[in-house]
Amino acid sequence: MSDEQSPARQIAAGYVSEGAAIELGAVLVDGQVDPSAAVRLPLATLNRHGLVAGATGTGKTKTLQLMAEQLSSAGVPVLMADVKGDLSGLSREGAASDRVSTRATETGDDWQPAAFPVRFLSLGTGGVGVPVRATITSFGPILLAKVLGLNETQESTLGLIFHWADSRGLPLLDTKDLRAVIAHLTGDEGKADLKGIGGVSAATAGVILRSLVNLEAQGGDTFFGEPELDPADLMRQDGGRGVISLLELSDTQSKPALFSTFLMWLLAELFHELPEAGDLDRPKLVFFFDEAHLLFTGASKAFLEQIVQTVKLIRSKGVGVFFCTQLPTDVPNAVLSQLGARVQHALRAFTPDDQKALTQTVKTYPTTPHYDLGKALTSLGTGEAVVTVLSERGAPTPVAWTRLRAPRSLMDTIGQDAIAAEAAGCDLHGKYAETIDRESAYEKLMDKVGGGQPQEEPQPEPESRPEPAPARDEPSVVEQVLGNSAVKSFLRSAASVLGREITRGVFGTARRRK
Repeated sequence: MSDEQSPARQIAAGYVSEGAAIELGAVLVDGQVDPSAAVRLPLATLNRHGLVAGATGTGKTKTLQLMAEQLSSAGVPVLMADVKGDLSGLSREGAASDRVSTRATETGDDWQPAAFPVRFLSLGTGGVGVPVRATITSFGPILLAKVLGLNETQESTLGLIFHWADSRGLPLLDTKDLRAVIAHLTGDEGKADLKGIGGVSAATAGVILRSLVNLEAQGGDTFFGEPELDPADLMRQDGGRGVISLLELSDTQSKPALFSTFLMWLLAELFHELPEAGDLDRPKLVFFFDEAHLLFTGASKAFLEQIVQTVKLIRSKGVGVFFCTQLPTDVPNAVLSQLGARVQHALRAFTPDDQKALTQTVKTYPTTPHYDLGKALTSLGTGEAVVTVLSERGAPTPVAWTRLRAPRSLMDTIGQDAIAAEAAGCDLHGKYAETIDRESAYEKLMDKVGGGQPQEEPQPEPESRPEPAPARDEPSVVEQVLGNSAVKSFLRSAASVLGREITRGVFGTARRRK
């Protein structure tokens, strides 16, 4: 059999790409790797999303690093959650070694060390990166209910409380604002307001309040507040290369629901803010959703439906999403079916549950005459993966046992002190470092605003600010929680801040219009 007819070349023929592509590595068949049989992931198909999975220690992080490097070089901004702090080396040149040289030869890679533009961010003010926050109002009741661990009845009650605050012009910027609103509604002065909301019991409101206090006690309150992260700051270039935004999460590992739900909030923000883009030759942003199983654990049916809708529709905005987890079965089938690219590192099959997950994983791949996938998925070496992606014409590529290329940046952490120094010198530091605590629901309620109505505020530009919406009959629970109809209200007030209207879109997140 000639080289042109070898199994490796036959497989690689399915990965030929006319446009720009990520070079993942080279095809391996029967233990032999062919450096000329390249496995590529076309940039034009990245908005069809993907999955990077595998057991601990199999090389998932280095795969993410490899992909982020090439996306940056192609001018595509990247957002990555750095849960373990292993990705900070992207900002430094890699070190040559015998192992790197061997891997470069095996995969046909002209390896050269390189560093990439990185912005270090932290969820809240407890980390070493530039702090990023969201307001309670913007986060919305559905995502906040996930963070607080509320059931569906409590989630609906939280939605009604949000609606009451929205309609009374009480901005919920941080946790003390929401706590003040709930305390008011469950106190003597708020009995009439609580009764007027309908469907809200004092006992359920009390449960929500206790969950909120517990979140504050765990330090989760440092995430909510202002200035709120502007998604546009994640879509930057530096000298023609895409900026890699690393969201440092090491201090929030005790609050997994918070950081996984924040990533979903950010995805919802991008979905609403970005215009329709259609098919592009490369995405506007690629979003790596690490520890994805945390998002789906305990999620309600309505929550999962919103995830599926967002993932399905955001590709038309030019955003690619890669879910990263240990097992493909961590991701619900409705989401998994939306993922066009699969990079599957080794799986373990030590228990009956492991065996079941392995069997289910094999069924998600196209049939192949070249591999016994059940054996292959448990036999992959470190830095190897079973790959199938969408070709430029939208068809699945042949399954390829792939030896992956080595990253060109440092495959190690740079240390907390270096990260802190990089963050302090970052152009975003001056914008987000200092917490702003302006007048909001807490101050208004402490001033005992009559009937919960907002006071008349200075209007530096009266023509651009609508009057607060009058109280009206309560809409249905679906409208209040999911926000399918506009619920207008006064949101923000300060001497330099314009009034805005609130509507709630996917996940009940606030949509703001000037």
